[in-house]
Amino acid sequence: MSRGAATALVELDEATLVARARDRDPAAFELLVRRYQRRIYTLCLRMLDGASGEAEDIAQETFVTAWRRLPEIQNDAAFGSWLYRTATNKCLTVLQRRRPTVDLEDQHPAADDPAHSAGTSAAMSALSEALRQLPPQQRACWLLREVHGRSYQEIADLVGTTPTAVRGRIARARAELAEVMKPWR
Repeated sequence: MSRGAATALVELDEATLVARARDRDPAAFELLVRRYQRRIYTLCLRMLDGASGEAEDIAQETFVTAWRRLPEIQNDAAFGSWLYRTATNKCLTVLQRRRPTVDLEDQHPAADDPAHSAGTSAAMSALSEALRQLPPQQRACWLLREVHGRSYQEIADLVGTTPTAVRGRIARARAELAEVMKPWR
């Protein structure tokens, strides 16, 4: 592909890229992956308690599944939501099979940089532990809302419940997290 063609492809909207990827255009799919890979990996990393290897595996599985199932996606503009739902469901399946024991800070050791060290302070450890203690469905809803900015309706669609149930899960998660984080205010 020429440089001009690659630049033109980058400027296409998501629905057009999805349509081209469905027609098995690998360059279009690669751009979709680039647009979403960091967000999907971050969601997986946080849902899986900082287990970076598992998060990488689930993110990769999500994109492999997307490539295989592109013909099934009815609404090209809903590709992002479909990716989030797929990644969330894969993470919930992993969490149901195991009890988390990995500490986020074990996976991401502090650098010598003081700003980075501040980011991995005791408060971050407390928050990581508090997130780890939330039931998987609450954790998923809280992360999708607070970290990824998804709407209540979209979260409900992603986890297979109602917006009211999502609001309840998020409210309970916020209350539990606020209680644990009181000493850090």
